Amino acid sequence: MAEITAATVKELREKSGAGMMDCKKALTETNGDMDAAIDWLRTKGLATAAKKSSRTAAEGLVGVAVKGTKGAAVEVNSETDFVAKNEQFQDFVRTVTALALAAGDDVAALGGASYPGGGTVSEKLTSNVATIGENQTLRRAKVVEVSQGAVVSYMHNAVSSGLGKIGVLVALEGDAPPAEMEAVGKQIAMHIAAAFPLALNESDLDPTVIERERAIAAEKAAESGKPADIVEKMVEGSVAKFRKENALLSQIFVIDNKTPISQVIANAAKAAGGSITLKDYVRFQLGEGIEKETSDFAAEVAAAVKG
Repeated sequence: MAEITAATVKELREKSGAGMMDCKKALTETNGDMDAAIDWLRTKGLATAAKKSSRTAAEGLVGVAVKGTKGAAVEVNSETDFVAKNEQFQDFVRTVTALALAAGDDVAALGGASYPGGGTVSEKLTSNVATIGENQTLRRAKVVEVSQGAVVSYMHNAVSSGLGKIGVLVALEGDAPPAEMEAVGKQIAMHIAAAFPLALNESDLDPTVIERERAIAAEKAAESGKPADIVEKMVEGSVAKFRKENALLSQIFVIDNKTPISQVIANAAKAAGGSITLKDYVRFQLGEGIEKETSDFAAEVAAAVKG
């Protein structure tokens, strides 16, 4: 039996939104396995389909840049939020994002790119670590491009031009007028920032994620006591709902709460008198997938573990 610590109870509570004692029981039932504990809570109706990446807490900045019909997004991490406010750090992230337009997605290649003023991006980062006095990491980059159309950027709660904690790029292919492309692209980008799609199309969703959702739905449906054929329909309905809610094109537009994104784009194309196709998108949220260690836990956490 794995040791259930205050740290793991607190972490599960933050990820699932469930109560302390429920989190402790879930960890006990799953021998301390965090992902299994989240699934256990969900089968009991005690947690929602939590997107872990939206609940992590790494520091640093996300940068976005657009040049012509190409856009780049970059994430650079730091140890504290204080560094993210440092002008030297901000200038580095902004410069590296611009360099990614040519260097592409590969972080190693981006690290080896020439940095303005001499040396490489990696060497400049090492120099920044020494002068700022805190560890920093060039974590990831993503570039999108269209042959004709527009790439539109959006930074949610920007701390400076092109810098913030949630950066979005929307790649629109087509021959509609640039102004119309920009307008609908900005709206879609704002939707992406808020709605957190997992893929562009339902067919692009990770099969592993889908099977996990199917297993959870099956266990929940089985507990209903209904006949097997009804249970099967309940499971398929739950999976279909998950697909629809997590694929960008089938998501409901957050601005009007009724129109699928695919229809929003079709409507914009019709109004503009041209073609508009959503080819790709990028959503970088600072700290996605990074678990940040903490050491100060509330007394209620310790009490829950001891109890």
